Amino acid sequence: MNKKIDKKKIEQGIRMVLEAVGADLDIKDIAKTPQRVAQMYEEILAGQFKNPEDEINVILEEEHDEIILLRNISFYSLCEHHLVPFFGKAHVAYIPDKRITGLSKIARVVEVLSRRLQVQERLTTKIADVLMKKLKPKGVFVVIEAEHLCMSMRGVKKPGTTNVTSVVRGVFRTNSKTRQEALSLIK
Repeated sequence: MNKKIDKKKIEQGIRMVLEAVGADLDIKDIAKTPQRVAQMYEEILAGQFKNPEDEINVILEEEHDEIILLRNISFYSLCEHHLVPFFGKAHVAYIPDKRITGLSKIARVVEVLSRRLQVQERLTTKIADVLMKKLKPKGVFVVIEAEHLCMSMRGVKKPGTTNVTSVVRGVFRTNSKTRQEALSLIK
């Protein structure tokens, strides 16, 4: 795997796309579009070259054994099928087993993982997997609500449609009351 994005290749590719759709590359602003797009991809896909586990770099021993929930973590990602954004909110809950981390660390995991080419289902799963591995909690519950521009502005053209995915691990999977409590806190 490359360690960084090849901006020159992106520029070449975007130039070809612009030519293919009939854009006039002699227009000053369009002439700079390949460079701008390459810079954008470097930014919005930066998570491909980061290990999300590194974001949980502070783990504290704590006796707290109730739900910890971060609601409405905003994110933007890029659909690997059409290369258009999907965006929304992630809700991440866990029940510690003597190990907690700073709240910003969880938001950073979402941020790193969302800045990749992917599908929403994989993003939801990877967030849960990272928390399970690093914190070894009693359970993790991740819900993502997102609008996909590939569905809103093309294809069926249904703007405002929200896709909801969830992943449950540990006690959230085995105990329906605990799962319901987390769901009620998310809403």
